[in-house]
Amino acid sequence: AAAFERRVLRRAAEHHYLRVRLELPDGGARPNAAQFKQLVVTALRELHGEVGAALPVDVLTYEEKSLSAILRVISSGLVKLWSALTLLGFYQNRRCAFRVLQTSPFLLALSGNSRELVL
Repeated sequence: AAAFERRVLRRAAEHHYLRVRLELPDGGARPNAAQFKQLVVTALRELHGEVGAALPVDVLTYEEKSLSAILRVISSGLVKLWSALTLLGFYQNRRCAFRVLQTSPFLLALSGNSRELVL
């Protein structure tokens, strides 16, 4: 019989990681890495002002082909970043939407996704 063991982290993680995808329905010009980072900062500024724009967010990886990225944010700013990305609706006067695909305090957890597993 397998025993259930509960593990609780004593100290919260310093950073959280998010796998996000930018959806542009009309298929126009795609942002490069610098423009993508600026779009994230703009989303924070629009919702949370200059204090939100000062939140340290790093773009660890960015794939221009799929418009997906892995972002790193300090754990205390996770909710601010997530809400700002969710509520952003325009990029260069075109409709857009950010989709948060995965989030974790561990970068390794974003390396695989069981929902995309092909057998």
